[in-house]
Amino acid sequence: MSKRLEMIEGLIAKGSEDPFHWYARAMELRSLGRLEDALTAYGEVREKFGSYVPTYLMAGQVCLELGKNSDARTWLEQGITTAKAEGDAHALSELEAALAGA
Repeated sequence: MSKRLEMIEGLIAKGSEDPFHWYARAMELRSLGRLEDALTAYGEVREKFGSYVPTYLMAGQVCLELGKNSDARTWLEQGITTAKAEGDAHALSELEAALAGA
């Protein structure tokens, strides 16, 4: 386990309700090549912090890396809905571009 992942896991274990900590755990798992674990972690972010927009693009990308194209489209479509609801035009354009390529 990387020191960074260990630190993030510690914050979460202490009860962190900061969505970035949960998201950062997923990102770190992805960077370590633990794609299935990362996808599970993105799912946890979605469950706890459904309006945390960056989650959807990253999860969609991981699904594509894993060859789970249908799941990728689902994540990206949910992200588009969330980005619209949150008024996040930048994320919306990234999600739409990713969906077009999925």
